[in-house]
Amino acid sequence: MSLYYVQKLLYNLNRDPALKERFDTEQGAVVGDYDLSEEELGALRAIDIGLLYVLGVNGQLLMHFATMNGFSWDAYIQAMRDGLEKHGPVRAGLYAMVDGKGATSTKETL
Repeated sequence: MSLYYVQKLLYNLNRDPALKERFDTEQGAVVGDYDLSEEELGALRAIDIGLLYVLGVNGQLLMHFATMNGFSWDAYIQAMRDGLEKHGPVRAGLYAMVDGKGATSTKETL
């Protein structure tokens, strides 16, 4: 998985309106500049917020990407919940679910 590159792409899309416009019209050319897995490419093509969340994309980056693609706050939160139900726990990144409930706290590791 290339979580770094997914997040880098979303960061760039969030900050550069011209790149976002190009992504909307020439998606293949834009994503070709990033080392992405087939699963990541599919999630980006489908604007699958839930799968991107499960793959470990940072919530701040994901929230802005969702908003740019017409998601309301409630729809964004629901998409993440749906992603967990459909794809299982968060696999990587800050929100990785090692216990099925969320990231392990420092207390639990002591």
